[in-house]
Amino acid sequence: MTVNGTINKTGLMLLIVIFAATFTWRKFFGAIDPTTPGVMPSGIMVWTMVGAIGGFITALITTFSPRRAAMTAPIYAVFEGLFLGAVSAMFEAMYPGLVMRAVSLTFGVFFIMLLLYRSGTIRATEKFRTVIFAATGGIALVYLVSFVAGMFGVNFGFMTGNSLMSIGFSLVVVVVAALNLILDFDMITRGSDARAPKYMEWYGAFGLMVTLIWLYLELLRLLSKIASRD
Repeated sequence: MTVNGTINKTGLMLLIVIFAATFTWRKFFGAIDPTTPGVMPSGIMVWTMVGAIGGFITALITTFSPRRAAMTAPIYAVFEGLFLGAVSAMFEAMYPGLVMRAVSLTFGVFFIMLLLYRSGTIRATEKFRTVIFAATGGIALVYLVSFVAGMFGVNFGFMTGNSLMSIGFSLVVVVVAALNLILDFDMITRGSDARAPKYMEWYGAFGLMVTLIWLYLELLRLLSKIASRD
């Protein structure tokens, strides 16, 4: 495993995501009803669900079986691209220009976190890892509870509304997602230093893509909440 090898594979996965996202993006705007910009066309909903479910399954397989990452990581990128293209198109239809701002911020945050890591400003100490793991787990639990509650008609306003509390919650999630990049950078660096097996390059690239996609989606949500207040 090398850092350069992981970077190359991350770039390849990013290209796959973009190509797959372009497919559902174009299909969305070809089927959208101008009178209902916030509604996902039924035909696109199928692709969105395929992307979401397929991405979740391949992510689980890759997480628990890193040796298969060379095969499952690119497949994960395809599924996530299908999902992101449709979701991004829906937000773009509601708030023109929002997607480009979210993409720019995602890469901006990525390079800032990389600079902070490379300069030693933020170090992935054991305490840091524990705090970020706990925060990430807490956020995942909140989302899970919100999803289950939504099935029974209970709505968590602080997650879906555009109140200051809701915006504050999204901002906290964005910060935690950004700090997860430090853990990804550290894992790749330590794997390279320890001369980990070659397949770990794909696993490291997969980890980076998972965090980047999470960060992008959270930025998309945050920006949409702010835009809806205008």
